[in-house]
Amino acid sequence: MALHPVILSGGSGTRLWPVSRELHPKPFIRLADGETLLQKAFVRAASLDDVADVLTVTNRELFFKTSDDFEALPQARSLTKNYILEPFGRNTAPAVAIAAQYIAASYGDDAVMLVLPADHIVNDQRGFAEAVREAHALALDGRIVVFGVKPHSPETGYGYIEADHNVVKRFVEKPTIDKANEYLASGRFLWNAGMFCFKAGVVLAELAKHSADLASTANDCYSAAKTLSGSDFNQLLLDAETFEQVPDISVDYALAEKSTVLAVVPCDIGWSDVGSWSAISDLSQPDAEGNRVVGDVLIHGSSNCFVQVEEQRVAGLVGVRDLIVIDTPDALLVADRSRSQDVKHIVAQLKLRNHDAYRLHREVHRPWGTYTVLEEGSRFKIKRIVVKPGASLSLQMHHHRSEHWIVVSGTAKVVNGDNELLIYTNESTFIPAGHRHRLENPGVIKLVLIEVQSGEYLGEDDIVRFNDRYGRVEGGTPTS
Repeated sequence: MALHPVILSGGSGTRLWPVSRELHPKPFIRLADGETLLQKAFVRAASLDDVADVLTVTNRELFFKTSDDFEALPQARSLTKNYILEPFGRNTAPAVAIAAQYIAASYGDDAVMLVLPADHIVNDQRGFAEAVREAHALALDGRIVVFGVKPHSPETGYGYIEADHNVVKRFVEKPTIDKANEYLASGRFLWNAGMFCFKAGVVLAELAKHSADLASTANDCYSAAKTLSGSDFNQLLLDAETFEQVPDISVDYALAEKSTVLAVVPCDIGWSDVGSWSAISDLSQPDAEGNRVVGDVLIHGSSNCFVQVEEQRVAGLVGVRDLIVIDTPDALLVADRSRSQDVKHIVAQLKLRNHDAYRLHREVHRPWGTYTVLEEGSRFKIKRIVVKPGASLSLQMHHHRSEHWIVVSGTAKVVNGDNELLIYTNESTFIPAGHRHRLENPGVIKLVLIEVQSGEYLGEDDIVRFNDRYGRVEGGTPTS
């Protein structure tokens, strides 16, 4: 019987700031091999037997970023890509409940789902496939299957499962170091990997039995959702008002710790939830002094450090030890290696200050491409804008700022007030405040231009959209 992987791609990854941001969360972190965690999850799912489609649950704001990640993968070309688009985060139980309704409606109650977090690492694909086959068989027998990873160290950042072969005896919250050592020595405990396998109908029945409010409100949300289909994709766009009524709860609390049809598959698959910079550093090979680096890094007299820098940046370490140094174009993190879990407190402070650095990078992704803030000051801002071939910004207007566009490479098709014109390399156009305008790339190469904004207010919220192909006008629907 076919297997239907469901990738849960949410969260903000606050412990992996400054690379992870609210609009660039943990699944989009690109590792040293060039792949993002989300891409790795998709490949992991697509490489299993009897998979014809993959369902991804993510935030609506991240749909195009997700789609771009998948389009770059050869494994994605032959599969149908389905999406459930949330208006905001609501934990894992609502995502699982609505995904189960979608799968049951599309393929029947007996369809088997494999739920996978988008931001984990699994290094042993063969071992993973074997564990999935065992879980699949148990799921066909009506069980809700959790994956328990055999521990190799006394981790305090993971939840644990006490198990006897396939029998779950109890779940245990993140333990103290003493308890973690005790669990490791006993041989009875497994790390809770947050992966599940079950029939869609079984999980819906169990949710109705053990979390009736969740099941009822999730059903209302599913019924109110809008649908959109294309040649190789389907979207379910959730309604914000009904989705807000669904309880914010994890699938562990809502179901796993209550169900009487639970089973566990113990496995040893090279798993990590890469939940901190210390865990990320373990993915790189150390030098003779225990240092691990990603990027152009020079080290002298230092040991046991992890340093990651962006392209076109150089970092140097002299006479230090046990540090984590993460450098991005607009933010720098320096942390004691033993306290990498505490990075989330910096993000909390940024939120209190309403600082943009918790939400987005200097380079911001949009459905049509990217923009990068090069410089800004009182009454001016300079951006580099890159528009993908065939893509278009919305027809829009600004109340408080004018814009001057200079084409660096490619050709721009521009609506400026009542005029429509083509602008070539080294040419420009000026758009006064209050003018309707649109920027489009009609060519086959990327369009790159410099935008100079001037005015009394330069916030990104000074925008009135009249028409948009990406569903960002009220009542609109996103397209691929």
